[in-house]
Amino acid sequence: MKILVVDDSRLLRSIIQKDLTIAGYAVVLAGDGDEGLQRAADESPDLILLDMMLPKTSGLDVLRQLKKNPATRGIPVVVLTGLSKGNEEKLTKEGAAGFCEKSEEAFKNNSAILIQTVKRVLGTG
Repeated sequence: MKILVVDDSRLLRSIIQKDLTIAGYAVVLAGDGDEGLQRAADESPDLILLDMMLPKTSGLDVLRQLKKNPATRGIPVVVLTGLSKGNEEKLTKEGAAGFCEKSEEAFKNNSAILIQTVKRVLGTG
């Protein structure tokens, strides 16, 4: 399964890529909202991990555009953000399939919480 990671932090992309690869996923990376939209269209990933605070096009705008585009509408999106859990309901209404806070806890033990969220959304765990 292929996962697109859209995050402007090079370090975080690297950590997530390593941990997802260890967990058996193919990983595609994007560093801003525009690149994320392009990669989603070009790569047809099985899931997108999407940061909300992105340069060029915001994560919320990326989510909205993904859900409007017939080619990407069906791809589940897990919001990966430093925003509080209180935003989960709003983001779910916008089309997010899952929510994972950017926290030390989420990235402990080879990103166990993040991987668990990915498996739940994909229906593989």
